[in-house]
Amino acid sequence: MAFSTVKVLTTHHWNKGLFSFSVSRPASFRFVSGQFVMIGLMVNGKPLMRAYSMASPFWDESLEFLSIIVPDGPLTSQLCKIQPGDEILLGAKPTGTLTLDALLPGKRLHLIGTGTGLAPWMSIIRDPEAYERYEKITVQHTVRQVEDLAFRDALKSQMADDPLVADEAKQKLIYDASVTKCPTWTGENRRITQRIESGDYPLDPEFDRVMLCGSMAMIKETGALLESLGFTEGAQSQPGTYVLERAFVG
Repeated sequence: MAFSTVKVLTTHHWNKGLFSFSVSRPASFRFVSGQFVMIGLMVNGKPLMRAYSMASPFWDESLEFLSIIVPDGPLTSQLCKIQPGDEILLGAKPTGTLTLDALLPGKRLHLIGTGTGLAPWMSIIRDPEAYERYEKITVQHTVRQVEDLAFRDALKSQMADDPLVADEAKQKLIYDASVTKCPTWTGENRRITQRIESGDYPLDPEFDRVMLCGSMAMIKETGALLESLGFTEGAQSQPGTYVLERAFVG
């Protein structure tokens, strides 16, 4: 696998099991908002690489990623220790199906994710093209605990500090958070599949377009629900009304 070495610029620990970090971006590195790339570390003299979605938009001068921390995980147990100035490995070729071109034209875009499945949505909602294509964009993020709501302040403010899309996001971006395991949370606490099944999260294949990223169970269950509602899975070669990342599902 071709990869380069990049420098860590920032790190942010959201809680003991979740952190984000940014790295320098090679001048030759190009990607489409929503794609992923292999990143990693040298472990025991060998490159240990895993797939990570970019949480930064295609135009950013740095690359940002969101990661869970598995205490005994071969990679994340080491990756969570990185500090600014350290170096990590970055794959040379980004890829992935979670891109706007994999969807047919529509009115409303729903970016549905669990946990770190939020990362590609943070990339897409900072892409001006998303606001040109859709009248409304919803970031639907389901987690277990409130502290798992990464980037919550930026999303609640509708990306108010973003240099390119702040005005559009104020008019079009909706942040929909659901916390399922926190007794003090007073907002939505159901899984997205429960909300879709009950009709409380209505989706119409004529107008709505859906992207899915997160746990394998959520993606498969939600995908099946969408199919039952008349949605068709898309890809860049044949756009549809919903899309998921099959590299993560298998």
